[in-house]
Amino acid sequence: MDQPATPLEDIRTRIAKASALAGREPDATELIAISKTQPAERIESLITEGQRVFGENRVQEAQAKWPALLEMGPRIRLHLVGQLQSNKADDAVALFDCIHSLDRPSLVTGLAKAMDKAGRQVPCFVQVNIGQEEQKGGCPIAEVPTLLAQAREADIPVVGLMCVPPAGVEAAPYFALLAKLAADHDLPRLSMGMSDDFETAVMLGATHVRIGSALFGSRS
Repeated sequence: MDQPATPLEDIRTRIAKASALAGREPDATELIAISKTQPAERIESLITEGQRVFGENRVQEAQAKWPALLEMGPRIRLHLVGQLQSNKADDAVALFDCIHSLDRPSLVTGLAKAMDKAGRQVPCFVQVNIGQEEQKGGCPIAEVPTLLAQAREADIPVVGLMCVPPAGVEAAPYFALLAKLAADHDLPRLSMGMSDDFETAVMLGATHVRIGSALFGSRS
């Protein structure tokens, strides 16, 4: 009798199927396992299973638990997917391999200084407030061109756009809008799609999906 698929295997299969439906290569979308609030042993289990890319929301939490975890494999990469305070830019540049939450001019300044000081260029996504929600972080849509110009002038390697669509509504129009914005600005990568909507995101061009609860279960 076949063993039931693990959550990681199931998600990888679903990504591959969504990619095939959209005529994309099965490896065109990278799975980021969102490990915020998860204990080290649960993360170790995923690493043992072969997952190599993880995401954290807070710099301090990542600093506390990831130095030891990173020693489990040479290809493990860590992404910052939560909001970043400018005064944490030095720490973020030192620890993370990618930052998904560049959203304002003051953070452009902070990250540029941190990268120059560290001699390390960290790829960044500009986070867009795609639903124009007052309570959410992200650059307003109308200000994206200006922020991109500022980041490029500061030699920050912006590789794509990131969004979190409004909750409780169909995500596809927001993903399509983010894809159009990225294409308009010659940005190749799209960080979009989470546990409830990642298949839609994959079909609309996501290069990175951020999966937490579907991998780890609901957070307490």
